[in-house]
Amino acid sequence: MTKLDELKRHLKPGHAYRRADLARWSKSVDRHLRQLVEQGVLRKLSGGLYVFPKETAFGPAPASDKDVVGAFLKDDRFLLASPNAHNSLGLGTTQLYDKTVVYNHKRHGDFQLGSRKFAFRVKPRFPKNLTKEFLLVDLVNNLDQLAEAKDEVLKRVTERVAVSNSPRLRRAVRDYGSERTKQLFRRTLEPAGLHHAA
Repeated sequence: MTKLDELKRHLKPGHAYRRADLARWSKSVDRHLRQLVEQGVLRKLSGGLYVFPKETAFGPAPASDKDVVGAFLKDDRFLLASPNAHNSLGLGTTQLYDKTVVYNHKRHGDFQLGSRKFAFRVKPRFPKNLTKEFLLVDLVNNLDQLAEAKDEVLKRVTERVAVSNSPRLRRAVRDYGSERTKQLFRRTLEPAGLHHAA
Protein backbone atom coordinates (compact mmCIF):
# COMPACT_ATOMS: atom_id res chain seq x y z
CA MET A 1 0.00 0.00 0.00
CA THR A 2 1.35 3.41 -0.96
CA LYS A 3 1.59 6.32 1.50
CA LEU A 4 -1.13 8.06 -0.50
CA ASP A 5 -3.46 5.05 -0.16
CA GLU A 6 -2.71 4.98 3.53
CA LEU A 7 -3.76 8.62 3.83
CA LYS A 8 -6.97 7.92 1.88
CA ARG A 9 -7.92 5.25 4.42
CA HIS A 10 -8.29 7.94 7.10
CA LEU A 11 -10.70 10.06 5.05
CA LYS A 12 -14.41 9.88 5.86
CA PRO A 13 -16.97 10.76 3.16
CA GLY A 14 -18.75 14.05 3.75
CA HIS A 15 -16.09 15.38 6.14
CA ALA A 16 -14.00 18.54 5.92
CA TYR A 17 -10.31 18.60 6.84
CA ARG A 18 -7.65 21.18 7.51
CA ARG A 19 -4.16 20.63 6.16
CA ALA A 20 -2.97 20.19 9.77
CA ASP A 21 -5.48 17.34 10.29
CA LEU A 22 -4.04 15.41 7.35
CA ALA A 23 -0.42 16.14 8.24
CA ARG A 24 -0.80 13.62 11.10
CA TRP A 25 -1.02 10.83 8.52
CA SER A 26 1.43 12.05 5.87
CA LYS A 27 5.03 13.23 5.90
CA SER A 28 4.53 14.69 2.40
CA VAL A 29 1.16 16.29 3.06
CA ASP A 30 1.39 19.07 0.45
CA ARG A 31 2.31 16.64 -2.34
CA HIS A 32 -0.39 14.21 -1.26
CA LEU A 33 -3.01 16.96 -1.04
CA ARG A 34 -2.13 18.11 -4.55
CA GLN A 35 -2.46 14.53 -5.84
CA LEU A 36 -5.79 13.96 -4.07
CA VAL A 37 -7.22 17.19 -5.47
CA GLU A 38 -5.99 16.29 -8.99
CA GLN A 39 -7.61 12.84 -8.65
CA GLY A 40 -10.89 14.44 -7.53
CA VAL A 41 -10.74 12.62 -4.19
CA LEU A 42 -10.57 15.90 -2.26
CA ARG A 43 -12.01 19.32 -3.12
CA LYS A 44 -10.22 22.45 -1.99
CA LEU A 45 -12.60 24.88 -0.25
CA SER A 46 -10.09 27.58 0.69
CA GLY A 47 -6.46 27.89 1.76
CA GLY A 48 -5.71 24.83 3.89
CA LEU A 49 -9.32 23.58 3.96
CA TYR A 50 -10.47 20.50 2.01
CA VAL A 51 -13.54 18.31 1.79
CA PHE A 52 -13.93 14.62 0.95
CA PRO A 53 -17.30 14.58 -0.88
CA LYS A 54 -19.77 11.84 -0.11
CA GLU A 55 -20.91 9.85 -3.14
CA THR A 56 -24.68 9.70 -3.59
CA ALA A 57 -27.03 8.51 -6.32
CA PHE A 58 -27.04 12.11 -7.57
CA GLY A 59 -23.27 12.52 -7.57
CA PRO A 60 -20.82 13.83 -4.95
CA ALA A 61 -22.51 15.64 -2.04
CA PRO A 62 -20.69 18.45 -0.23
CA ALA A 63 -19.90 18.32 3.46
CA SER A 64 -22.46 19.94 5.75
CA ASP A 65 -22.03 23.60 6.67
CA LYS A 66 -21.58 22.48 10.28
CA ASP A 67 -18.68 20.18 9.37
CA VAL A 68 -17.00 22.77 7.12
CA VAL A 69 -17.30 25.56 9.70
CA GLY A 70 -16.11 23.27 12.51
CA ALA A 71 -12.97 22.37 10.52
CA PHE A 72 -12.40 26.02 9.55
CA LEU A 73 -12.67 27.26 13.15
CA LYS A 74 -11.03 24.18 14.72
CA ASP A 75 -13.82 24.57 17.26
CA ASP A 76 -17.32 23.18 17.73
CA ARG A 77 -18.65 26.18 19.69
CA PHE A 78 -20.56 28.13 17.07
CA LEU A 79 -24.10 28.79 15.86
CA LEU A 80 -25.15 28.80 12.21
CA ALA A 81 -27.84 31.44 11.63
CA SER A 82 -28.98 32.16 8.11
CA PRO A 83 -30.66 35.58 7.93
CA ASN A 84 -33.34 33.79 5.91
CA ALA A 85 -34.40 32.08 9.16
CA HIS A 86 -35.92 35.41 10.22
CA ASN A 87 -38.51 34.92 7.47
CA SER A 88 -39.92 31.98 9.45
CA LEU A 89 -41.04 34.35 12.22
CA GLY A 90 -43.88 35.69 10.07
CA LEU A 91 -42.94 39.33 10.58
CA GLY A 92 -42.99 40.39 6.96
CA THR A 93 -39.32 39.76 6.20
CA THR A 94 -39.03 38.03 2.84
CA GLN A 95 -35.59 39.07 1.63
CA LEU A 96 -33.30 36.14 0.75
CA TYR A 97 -29.62 36.40 1.65
CA ASP A 98 -26.80 34.42 0.08
CA LYS A 99 -24.58 34.00 3.13
CA THR A 100 -24.85 32.17 6.43
CA VAL A 101 -23.97 33.99 9.64
CA VAL A 102 -21.69 32.08 12.01
CA TYR A 103 -21.71 33.29 15.60
CA ASN A 104 -18.50 32.11 17.25
CA HIS A 105 -15.73 33.03 19.70
CA LYS A 106 -12.70 33.07 17.34
CA ARG A 107 -13.07 34.52 13.83
CA HIS A 108 -14.62 37.69 12.41
CA GLY A 109 -15.05 38.47 8.73
CA ASP A 110 -16.62 37.21 5.51
CA PHE A 111 -15.17 34.03 4.01
CA GLN A 112 -15.95 32.00 0.92
CA LEU A 113 -15.57 28.29 1.67
CA GLY A 114 -16.08 26.38 -1.54
CA SER A 115 -19.26 27.67 -3.16
CA ARG A 116 -20.73 28.91 0.13
CA LYS A 117 -20.40 32.35 1.72
CA PHE A 118 -20.15 32.71 5.48
CA ALA A 119 -20.21 35.82 7.64
CA PHE A 120 -18.27 35.01 10.82
CA ARG A 121 -19.25 37.22 13.77
CA VAL A 122 -17.53 37.04 17.15
CA LYS A 123 -20.06 37.09 19.99
CA PRO A 124 -19.47 36.56 23.70
CA ARG A 125 -22.68 34.51 24.03
CA PHE A 126 -25.10 32.66 21.80
CA PRO A 127 -27.38 29.64 22.30
CA LYS A 128 -26.44 26.12 21.22
CA ASN A 129 -29.45 25.96 18.89
CA LEU A 130 -31.59 28.46 17.03
CA THR A 131 -34.82 29.27 18.85
CA LYS A 132 -37.68 31.58 17.89
CA GLU A 133 -36.85 33.78 20.87
CA PHE A 134 -33.20 34.12 19.84
CA LEU A 135 -34.21 34.82 16.22
CA LEU A 136 -36.54 37.60 17.38
CA VAL A 137 -33.77 39.21 19.44
CA ASP A 138 -31.26 38.67 16.63
CA LEU A 139 -33.62 40.31 14.14
CA VAL A 140 -33.83 43.47 16.27
CA ASN A 141 -30.06 43.39 16.92
CA ASN A 142 -29.50 43.44 13.15
CA LEU A 143 -32.37 45.73 12.16
CA ASP A 144 -30.04 48.14 10.36
CA GLN A 145 -28.97 45.41 7.94
CA LEU A 146 -32.48 44.45 6.84
CA ALA A 147 -33.53 45.20 3.29
CA GLU A 148 -37.18 45.58 4.33
CA ALA A 149 -38.88 48.71 5.73
CA LYS A 150 -37.43 48.74 9.25
CA ASP A 151 -40.32 50.66 10.85
CA GLU A 152 -42.85 48.12 9.58
CA VAL A 153 -40.80 45.17 10.82
CA LEU A 154 -40.26 46.82 14.20
CA LYS A 155 -44.00 47.50 14.53
CA ARG A 156 -44.76 43.81 13.90
CA VAL A 157 -42.07 42.76 16.39
CA THR A 158 -43.61 45.04 19.04
CA GLU A 159 -47.09 43.61 18.38
CA ARG A 160 -45.74 40.05 18.60
CA VAL A 161 -43.88 40.75 21.85
CA ALA A 162 -46.89 42.46 23.46
CA VAL A 163 -48.97 39.28 23.23
CA SER A 164 -46.18 36.81 23.90
CA ASN A 165 -45.16 37.65 27.50
CA SER A 166 -42.75 34.74 27.35
CA PRO A 167 -40.16 34.10 30.12
CA ARG A 168 -37.96 32.51 27.42
CA LEU A 169 -38.11 35.71 25.38
CA ARG A 170 -37.16 37.79 28.41
CA ARG A 171 -34.17 35.51 29.02
CA ALA A 172 -33.12 35.75 25.34
CA VAL A 173 -33.31 39.55 25.49
CA ARG A 174 -31.25 39.58 28.68
CA ASP A 175 -28.62 37.15 27.39
CA TYR A 176 -28.28 38.09 23.71
CA GLY A 177 -29.75 41.56 23.13
CA SER A 178 -27.67 44.65 22.42
CA GLU A 179 -28.30 47.65 24.69
CA ARG A 180 -30.56 49.21 22.05
CA THR A 181 -32.47 45.94 21.67
CA LYS A 182 -32.89 45.63 25.45
CA GLN A 183 -34.33 49.13 25.64
CA LEU A 184 -36.81 48.41 22.87
CA PHE A 185 -37.97 45.14 24.43
CA ARG A 186 -38.00 46.68 27.91
CA ARG A 187 -40.61 49.22 26.83
CA THR A 188 -42.76 46.49 25.32
CA LEU A 189 -42.31 43.88 28.03
CA GLU A 190 -42.22 46.20 31.05
CA PRO A 191 -45.58 45.06 32.42
CA ALA A 192 -44.18 41.51 32.43
CA GLY A 193 -41.20 42.62 34.51
CA LEU A 194 -38.38 42.62 31.97
CA HIS A 195 -36.70 45.46 33.82
CA HIS A 196 -36.06 43.04 36.70
CA ALA A 197 -34.47 40.47 34.36
CA ALA A 198 -32.31 42.83 32.26
